[in-house]
Amino acid sequence: MPAFDEQDYEQALRWSVWKKLLPFLGRYKKAFAGLILFNALCAAVDVILPLFQKYAIAHFIQQNTLEGIVPYTAVYLAAVLFQTASVVVFSNGSIQLNMHLGQDLRRELFHRLQTLSLSFYNVTPVGYLLSRVMSDTNRIADTVAWNFTDILWELCYVFGVFAAMLALNWRLALIVLLIVPAMAILTWYFQNKILRWNRKVRKLNSRITGAFNEGISGARTAKTMVLEERMSASFRELTGEMKQAGVRAARLSAVYIPLVLLFSTAAVSIVLLRGGQLSLQQALELSTLSAFLSYAVSIFEPIQMTADNIADFISLQASIERVTGLLEQKPQITDTPEVEARYGDAFHPKRENWEPLLGDIEFRDVTFRYPDGGGNVLEHFSLHIPQGTTVAIVGETGAGKSTLVNLACRFFEPTEGQILIDGRDYRQRSQLWLHSNIGYVLQSPHLFSGTVRENIRYGRLDATDAEVEAAARAVSADTVAARLEKGWDSNVGEGGDRLSTGEKQLISFARAVLADPRIFVLDEATASIDTRTEQLIQQATEKLLQGRTSFLIAHRLSTVRRADLILVVRDGRILEQGAHEELLRRRGYYHELYSRQFAAEEQSRLLG
Repeated sequence: MPAFDEQDYEQALRWSVWKKLLPFLGRYKKAFAGLILFNALCAAVDVILPLFQKYAIAHFIQQNTLEGIVPYTAVYLAAVLFQTASVVVFSNGSIQLNMHLGQDLRRELFHRLQTLSLSFYNVTPVGYLLSRVMSDTNRIADTVAWNFTDILWELCYVFGVFAAMLALNWRLALIVLLIVPAMAILTWYFQNKILRWNRKVRKLNSRITGAFNEGISGARTAKTMVLEERMSASFRELTGEMKQAGVRAARLSAVYIPLVLLFSTAAVSIVLLRGGQLSLQQALELSTLSAFLSYAVSIFEPIQMTADNIADFISLQASIERVTGLLEQKPQITDTPEVEARYGDAFHPKRENWEPLLGDIEFRDVTFRYPDGGGNVLEHFSLHIPQGTTVAIVGETGAGKSTLVNLACRFFEPTEGQILIDGRDYRQRSQLWLHSNIGYVLQSPHLFSGTVRENIRYGRLDATDAEVEAAARAVSADTVAARLEKGWDSNVGEGGDRLSTGEKQLISFARAVLADPRIFVLDEATASIDTRTEQLIQQATEKLLQGRTSFLIAHRLSTVRRADLILVVRDGRILEQGAHEELLRRRGYYHELYSRQFAAEEQSRLLG
């Protein structure tokens, strides 16, 4: 299957993208209403404060008197205290909105990830997902909560100031208004350029996150193969590309904001010149000019901030596109509405309607090709696997041994034909119904952060401690707990990194045993276990697999001689099928593989 290639977003600013946030923002209508109200009140106080200056000049300074200063001071202090309280209220509202919106986005993304098919994870890098779930959601929440608050105040303040200036002297106010069309032209010119480079920055950030994750998870391999310099060089190249893109975006913003400053400063200078002339001609009161200049000077910063926030919102579209793109990702394997109505879904199962699964599996004229692959892997393939049959799938590394199991487990679905479970097309029942009856043990199993006991209990969450320990003893996983300091309550670390691969396999095996599935899949399950432990597990599994349908994916042919049916896979296709002795008598490809392995094992035994 081809490597993952992240989608490029090259279109201009689109309202249709921003509309996708409305379902999340609509949950906080009251919070937004409160933010709007208190921002408006705070801006109103800011607009009024220069009028206090005008009053003070006209009534105290020019009149050379302090009469009325006490009530004036009291009103002024009340206005300042009210402004302070408003700032506290809407700041708290922004914090709450930031936290809740970020939580909602991450929760929805995680929920979506749980519904996606295995094929999605086969081609999607971890860094891509981490970048969206953490970085992009944080950026959206921060920008909407804080930049939105800033823009609310800035707009209320700017419009309030313009209204006050028009009331004071409309001719001077028109001079300041000349900056508005200039800002509109600048914003239109720069928005697409800033957006394009910020999109590239976000895309590179995903690749860097993935490389960082790979560097940590593969640290042991990198050191043993002396790949540190190569990996560092690759990482430097990625960070260098991101730096260049970030610098281009920063340069555009660095040009954009000063240009806004230039026009604003020019407008203030003209106001000062013309207002001074009018004051000298006694056509404009000094107190009015003082208040007007305060407005003209103070309006510069919110206009600049508005331009800056607009640039942030422009660049934010890249993050919105990335997050909503993942939220809109459709699973390739879905249940029909009729099936969901009867059986439920992964989050709302209707277990009372689930039929017992027996384990009879039939491939009926199945043709299959991977969604992103080339030709057909299977063509008109038919096979009946009766209940309780042990099927071994063998072949060389990379031969495609997992394809049949992926189809049987409904991780993928046939391109053509049917797969029947207990005589019915498995698409007529829910995925959860089938997956709940599958025990899967991988060559490289995944353990969750937590204790040994908790990891085994994932097989069946309502299991008692006694049942957990019994399942562990059945596959010798109790030896893992016995060597650890806290026994069953010992923490296995992130991904089980405190345990060896063999110990993780034992816990994974015990987890599958506890689940008591009707279908077992053992994917090279004993590959990293010592010979003694492997013998114990094989003895246990012979009993456990009785009456259950099982698939053994194996490279070592010595482990599959007792299988009821052996499927021999080469280049993604089934070449031979039959029992062990039957395949040996045919002296075909299986005989060649078996003879080659036997000779290699014998030589190793003699040399060792």
